[in-house]
Amino acid sequence: MAIITFDHIDVVFGPTPKKATEMLDQGKGRDEIFKTTQNLVAVHDACLEVAEGQICVLMGLSGSGKSSLLRCVNGLNKATRGRMKVCHNGEDVDVSRCDRKMLHDLRTHQISMVFQQFALMPWRTVRDNVGFGLELAHVDRAERDRIVDEKLSMVRLLKWAGKYPHQLSGGMQQRVGLVRALATEASILLMDEPFSALDPLIREHLQDELLQIQSDLKKTILFVSHDLDEALKLGSLIAIMEAGRIVQIGTPEDIVTNPANDYVRRFVASMNPLKVLSCASIMRPVSLLEKEKTATGAVVWLDPAGRYSLALDRDGRPDNLPAVWPTIDTDDLTGTAIAAPVGSYQIVSPKTPIRAAVEAYYTTEKPMPVVDVDGRFRGVITIREILKGVLQKIGPALNDEDEDGR
Repeated sequence: MAIITFDHIDVVFGPTPKKATEMLDQGKGRDEIFKTTQNLVAVHDACLEVAEGQICVLMGLSGSGKSSLLRCVNGLNKATRGRMKVCHNGEDVDVSRCDRKMLHDLRTHQISMVFQQFALMPWRTVRDNVGFGLELAHVDRAERDRIVDEKLSMVRLLKWAGKYPHQLSGGMQQRVGLVRALATEASILLMDEPFSALDPLIREHLQDELLQIQSDLKKTILFVSHDLDEALKLGSLIAIMEAGRIVQIGTPEDIVTNPANDYVRRFVASMNPLKVLSCASIMRPVSLLEKEKTATGAVVWLDPAGRYSLALDRDGRPDNLPAVWPTIDTDDLTGTAIAAPVGSYQIVSPKTPIRAAVEAYYTTEKPMPVVDVDGRFRGVITIREILKGVLQKIGPALNDEDEDGR
């Protein structure tokens, strides 16, 4: 279910936005429009749906329109054209056309925002900064303090509740900004490059904290970033923007493996595929493997030389498959159990990251069957598939003659 929907959104800043949209319809570019009319086309024809519980990252270079688009969600920017829909109490509300009362209700209860520069009020304590949104919503003091203490404990800042922003480090101030957004219990979080002003180590730590909080709270998050590594780490969906347009939407794996144009290709050129690709993207599927029927199912050959085989039952499941096998089959990449044995093989999941598959491969140096959550055999990973996954961004893929059968 879509919680946030951008429906052909244009955002134009300037004296005559209607003239600018007319020129857009004539195929004119944003530079020509600005030169002719002094109107800046920040966003043009943006279409995007963000599902409930999803982290969607808007990314692009400075001036690409990502922050301008983000701010349409809570009405800080008004869409010049198109519909900006937010699901509120089970119904779609067009933020660009709703009345002031509805907009206030959305900002108070449904949508919270975390800013790049913290935006803490220096005359208020940490506790009072975090409780500010609750105060605006007229929550009584006792309940406000209870919620604030609960949220501060979540980011390990409770003992700092009586301090003022200037007494905190930059990373701690940003955690206060984050927990202030969480305190309102809003289901939608807007995060406008919240970690970009921080040192790399602090930024990485806060990214991890955000992922941990998200695993517990399942918010719908729209996150703006110009950092591809950050986008790939946080986003379950990525929308890349160029010159006000969304040029590609996809999963991190989609973006890295199938860039839509040269602009996206330049973004991902230096990306290490081991951080993103999964076994599903590099495995040799079962349809390309040699098989031989048997009385109880089939035997599938895992290498062209026929040195390694796997017996399957009639449902396509490997014989002797454990009832429960601890492969990584979620977005959690922190687990240590990366494979499970089937005979002399190590099996992996379609969602197992390539970097984990490398570790599994070197325990046996044999082909690794890829088995899904239903226990069905889907394909195989050998050293050839691993190398192709690693090298696809820096050189030509190995051809079939390079197959060594392992």
